[in-house]
Amino acid sequence: MKLSANWIRDFVDLTVDDHRLAEDLTDVGLGVEGITGSGANTVFEMEIGTNRPDAMNHYGVAREAAAVYDLPLKLLSALSSQLSVEASHDAPFPVTVEEPAVCPRFSARVIRNTRIKRSPEKVAHRLQLLDQRPISNAVDATNYVLWEIGKPTHVFDADLLEGGRIIVRKARAGETLKTLDGVERKLTTEDLVVCDARKPVGLAGVMGGYDTMITDKTRNIVIESAWWDPGIVRQMSRRHALHTDASHRFERGADFESTIPSCDLVAKMILDSGGGELIGDAVDVVSKPMDQAPVLLHVSEVHRILGGNLDAGEIFRLLKRLGFTLIPEGQRDAEFRVHIPSWRLDVEREIDLIEEIARLHGYDKFENTLPAYSGAVVELPHAAADAVFRRRALALGYNEALSLTFISHADAEKFSPAGKVLELENPLSEEASVMRTSLVPGMLDMLAWNLNRDVSEARLFEIGSTYQLASGEREEPKQACLGATAAAVRSALTLGGTLDVSQGEHASAAETFRAFKGDVENLLAAFAGDATYDQEAADYFHPGRSARARVDGAVVAQFGQIHPQVAAVRKLRQNVFLAEFDMQQLYQLGLRPVRFSPLAKYPAVERDFSFIFADDVTFGQMQKAVADAGITGLREFRPVEIFRGGAISAGNYSALLRARFQSADRTLREDEIAQWSAKIVAVLTALGGVQRA
Repeated sequence: MKLSANWIRDFVDLTVDDHRLAEDLTDVGLGVEGITGSGANTVFEMEIGTNRPDAMNHYGVAREAAAVYDLPLKLLSALSSQLSVEASHDAPFPVTVEEPAVCPRFSARVIRNTRIKRSPEKVAHRLQLLDQRPISNAVDATNYVLWEIGKPTHVFDADLLEGGRIIVRKARAGETLKTLDGVERKLTTEDLVVCDARKPVGLAGVMGGYDTMITDKTRNIVIESAWWDPGIVRQMSRRHALHTDASHRFERGADFESTIPSCDLVAKMILDSGGGELIGDAVDVVSKPMDQAPVLLHVSEVHRILGGNLDAGEIFRLLKRLGFTLIPEGQRDAEFRVHIPSWRLDVEREIDLIEEIARLHGYDKFENTLPAYSGAVVELPHAAADAVFRRRALALGYNEALSLTFISHADAEKFSPAGKVLELENPLSEEASVMRTSLVPGMLDMLAWNLNRDVSEARLFEIGSTYQLASGEREEPKQACLGATAAAVRSALTLGGTLDVSQGEHASAAETFRAFKGDVENLLAAFAGDATYDQEAADYFHPGRSARARVDGAVVAQFGQIHPQVAAVRKLRQNVFLAEFDMQQLYQLGLRPVRFSPLAKYPAVERDFSFIFADDVTFGQMQKAVADAGITGLREFRPVEIFRGGAISAGNYSALLRARFQSADRTLREDEIAQWSAKIVAVLTALGGVQRA
């Protein structure tokens, strides 16, 4: 938001330069992020929070500056009485409010026999500094007042208002309104409109109508300034995809007491530039006065939160400078009943007042102290397990990420176990309408986001809660999810570490899957129990490149390449690998105790075995058969190389297997090694293997 430094100085006599002013405003929460121009053309680029619509204008910022430097602020209240004296005594302009709940106040003034012309140079120049295009003296007056005091107003050509009256009502079915941007808009019965006796002439709080706009032919003007309910303005703005400077402020809450002053300012600017006659007194229809409830402020609470270096007198002076009215109350415990000014709708509680005291006093002036705490740090029950999992994932090259806790119904059905989902009462969209029942949708979205931005090697992990209903009770089981693109997995393969030396795409894909499986095994190795693997993974995994890990019969993880159909639906630019970990099951297993054993004094002996197996024989079967053979000196049995094709017939593969034998108390004899090797050959042959020469 751009604001003119020179315009701010119209309302408070500042002695500091613009750069000092920018720094001091930033210190009290009105961030000045940049300064352009110099002298009278200096413009602040400001970042003002959505809870501070009172500061989204020059007078509001001047009010803050006056409080910061404890200087008087020029008041705007004298203008109304002056105009009332100058106005003719004609009958007031008729205004009817049929929806007082959403339009509790509507003010208006009428000017006759004015002339529409270019705005004075000062007005046009100031609007141009804020990137606003000057249009005419009447329209520019409303824009000028909006940027001066923050109150949106509107001007109608009075001769185009049929029936010579204004009615505020809900739109009727089938009604349309052509707004100032030239767009014909279909209204609904939920829309609040400003109408004449026959038709809508404005979308309340959002934009005026085209048919009653000010033109060069306009001579008689009705000035409107109302207070609209923020909720209904936001609904209409979103429904019609129409965000304006007016709706931006009304959605956040305008000053209820500013309707008459803003009408008067616009009227004075039009009269000064185009002449004319002010007709009657201001029309002010107040259906429901808005009076914010006072807040009780305890000095002891200020001391508890901010420290004891602020006495009651200083607290009184700080809040008074910000426009609050304080009435002392209480005898033993000093306290104030604080009346909130009409422009500060964001102040509702005692803690809000304490924040106002702190920011104006200066955060840098408080002593650096730690809050009193009599307890001790309590570690969460599974913090150690989470830390080990996180440390291992980071060491493997994965980056921790956080996804949304909301997913769509479709994703809940596709990626979740059986269970009832938790619906959101007010979802942001259909794509985020239920609490997540799995981390997979979020991980796929994050990987897709990276791939769409040419990050081809992405490796991410997340640990978080999922949500579901079981037997009418809410459950929040914890899961972990590992995700990586195929390019990232292949890039981590060690040189010469390829197991499958076959040629072709199948061998490359299988090798990528095995590399990802190695990451999963590394993470599971941190927990007690030995994992076994089968191919019963969920149907959103590739049927030939996925697996499930079980420990003591319980499923602890499933992993693999995402099914091509799922990848196509989510428009993933390359193959993606995912692993899901059931952290609740892993917590029950506990961390694997770390045990160290000394290096053996005696040498190990390795023997290689080359066999041909049918494709349905897995290494897991071989490993179990060899383990069951009861070979006392066997320390390791692992695959070294796999090959398909060539002289190997279809449906079979060749496996080079390596066994390592070793004794802790002596050197092994050749006859022992030969005996153990024969046992290995026998059990592998029993599995259907054919030993190669």
